[in-house]
Amino acid sequence: MADEQTTGGTTADDEEHRFPCEVCGADMRFDPASGQMVCDYCGHTEVIDDSPWRASAISELDFNKALAAELPEAEMEEVRSTKCTNCGAEIEFAINDHATECPFCATPIVIGTGTSRHIKPKGVLPFALSEKQAREAMNEWLGRLWFAPNGLKQYARAGRKMDGIYVPYWTYDADTKTRYKGQRGTIYYVTQSVMVDGKRTTRQVQKIRWRNVSGRVARFFDDVLVLASKSLPKKYTDALEPWDLSALEPYNPEFLAGFKAEGYTVTLEEGFTEARQIMDQRIRRDVRFDIGGDRQRIDSLDTTIKDVTFKHVLLPIWLAAYKYRGKTYRFVVNARTGNVKGERPYSTVKIVFATIAAALVAAAIGYFIYTTK
Repeated sequence: MADEQTTGGTTADDEEHRFPCEVCGADMRFDPASGQMVCDYCGHTEVIDDSPWRASAISELDFNKALAAELPEAEMEEVRSTKCTNCGAEIEFAINDHATECPFCATPIVIGTGTSRHIKPKGVLPFALSEKQAREAMNEWLGRLWFAPNGLKQYARAGRKMDGIYVPYWTYDADTKTRYKGQRGTIYYVTQSVMVDGKRTTRQVQKIRWRNVSGRVARFFDDVLVLASKSLPKKYTDALEPWDLSALEPYNPEFLAGFKAEGYTVTLEEGFTEARQIMDQRIRRDVRFDIGGDRQRIDSLDTTIKDVTFKHVLLPIWLAAYKYRGKTYRFVVNARTGNVKGERPYSTVKIVFATIAAALVAAAIGYFIYTTK
């Protein structure tokens, strides 16, 4: 599904993401520690309105209607965003932002005035860890990387604050039924007579008896999660899992106050292609279990899938992108669990030192063994 591109100035969403303090008028932000809106200027706090946001369930949307561009207008929004020319990240910005650095690769970018039409988020997993807690988790992780350059560790610890970003994901539900044909293998043993060192003896030899089988399996898939961004390597974002999707809140823009949000760059249809791969792997596992026996062979699968629905959801990460000696290093922290993943820089000096040290230790051990003979 291609996103419709439009141009223009401010939009209703620009204003929707600003929440002036009732006391002093300054912009408020969502505070992960308290779960409330906080004004850093005067200290005023406000409880996030729980009606009607949390009272209503997070509803699914029809996948086929979305592909046919037949979603209700209320499910669409126009957002002000800019694509990073270096890493391709689609970052959404407020009206008062004009120039900044890309939080994913630290490249300076100028924010344009164009808007893009997107499917609205249906759910959001609010930040639970503060920037300080995320930085402590990242520094602890860096401290365990012995081969990382000391200069990078010091630069990261003394660097600017981490960026809190909501990353886009798709979730898919689907009802599947699969017919299969295959073979069930049963292990048995036969006794063979063999010569060993000139003597005749017997041994047990494993064999497999195969029998043709066929059958059906059914599975309902709920919330198959697919990353809807291309700005970070999947090996990092996948390693941040699991995400507790049961804690998703119905989308409320107040949760985004004080944070950045990335627009999706993986289309709904592209995301479903990956979701089908995940589903197919689980279906094959179900089929093997249904075949039973000691071994299984799958000859053919015929899967029908219906009632496909989806959600656009936002999940929170703390992100640091540091440029050190001309190279960008990125570290991501799951803003719910504190799990840290990132690029692993290596210090050539440390590696050479470790190699020499290992060689010296090996030589010393060899000399000790030789002299004690």
